Amino acid sequence: MTAGELGFYFLLYSLFGWLLENVYSLFTQGVFWKEGFMKGPFKPMYGVAPLLLLIFLQEGEGVRPLLAALLCLIIPTVVEGISGYLLFTMFGRRWWDYSGLRFQLGGHVCLRFSLYWGLLSALMLKVLHPLVEQAYQSISSVWSVAGPLLLLLLAADLVWTCLTRRREFRGSLILNPSGDE
Repeated sequence: MTAGELGFYFLLYSLFGWLLENVYSLFTQGVFWKEGFMKGPFKPMYGVAPLLLLIFLQEGEGVRPLLAALLCLIIPTVVEGISGYLLFTMFGRRWWDYSGLRFQLGGHVCLRFSLYWGLLSALMLKVLHPLVEQAYQSISSVWSVAGPLLLLLLAADLVWTCLTRRREFRGSLILNPSGDE
């Protein structure tokens, strides 16, 4: 995979993650909005996990189906766990919390959602990604110009979000010095 492809996949899957979470919110909460860490319509976890899967499961490598299934479970779960831990550590806030669910770890991951991620990852690899590859091929000439600009926009969103979230976090520490939720 080229750097252009990696950037395209990351950005598109980050956008798909934002859409997935908001559709899930619509069905579970009745509203098409679930606040995420980033201010814009991106969920980087959903960009990182597919990239890792694509890298580890390169076609032509002869990956066994059992290994692929395990990686579809493990990689998104590890990405979600690390993301949840880092967000909580850096910003003192949870954007999701599985504490009330069975078989959870630190409220950041749980078995039920790991199974969901495994199923969604397998569908992504078998159904969605071939279409995404075709989409990239059809716009690759435009992507060489638009891609860096869109990735710069995502980077600006990340910097802006981190700055504003840190201010919010410091403000909450002033109001609640113990840092308890």
